[in-house]
Amino acid sequence: MTSFSADWLSLREPVDHRARSSTLARAVGGVLAQALEMRVLDLAAGTGSNMRYMAGHLSRSQHWLLVDQDPALLASVKDPSEPSTCRVETRQVDLAALSQAADAGIFDGRALVTASALLDLVSEDWLCALTARCQAIGAAVLFALNYDGRMLFTPADPEDELVRELVNQHQRTDKGFGPALGPEATDCADRLLAALGYRVHRARSDWLLTSGSRELQHQLIDGWAEAAAAIAPGSSACIARWQARRLAHLADARSDVVVGHEDLAAWL
Repeated sequence: MTSFSADWLSLREPVDHRARSSTLARAVGGVLAQALEMRVLDLAAGTGSNMRYMAGHLSRSQHWLLVDQDPALLASVKDPSEPSTCRVETRQVDLAALSQAADAGIFDGRALVTASALLDLVSEDWLCALTARCQAIGAAVLFALNYDGRMLFTPADPEDELVRELVNQHQRTDKGFGPALGPEATDCADRLLAALGYRVHRARSDWLLTSGSRELQHQLIDGWAEAAAAIAPGSSACIARWQARRLAHLADARSDVVVGHEDLAAWL
């Protein structure tokens, strides 16, 4: 399964929180408002960013189970500042083996199953198993910040589209869950959940990055160049020149990037 560093997760957390759909978060909170205690399962939770965003949108009494394969990330989890009645439990779980994770009881009694920046990494088979598990326990779902394949750069560069297409091909390679859905993740989740009787709601949650997000942009440009070159080694020199030009724009404080994401919420 793909893993991420705590530094990367910390860097993206404020951008994630600005991008997310508060409308969908509040809607899920409203649907589940009658629960005496909100029992939430957070998949691939990392250091708990999703919980820190969501906690204020849910009922006052909450019990979160944060699962991730990386014990170091889970050890860095910080409780949300609000509400004060939020109980947090962490558990190291390899989510690639979803049936084993389910047998270990992580879904038991959960009213909400949620994840952030996960669905584009998983396969359709894995997502089909997850949605069926959620429907079996009657849980609502909220899957945030699913990459949708869009990258918009200012100023534009002749090679932007080439890099975007190569990155999207790389997004569909196996990230530990089988062939990844990549940009098709939200459409696939919508279809699977609707077939199970869920009412599905979607909202854009794009990253809007200005030159003020210099370090995040720098890491993204480097990562995109690496991914594109891995797909098309014969274009490595062209990609490296693109990378140099994009970083030069960033150094000149005139680089803006939109990274397309979408949030999806659904309930029975």
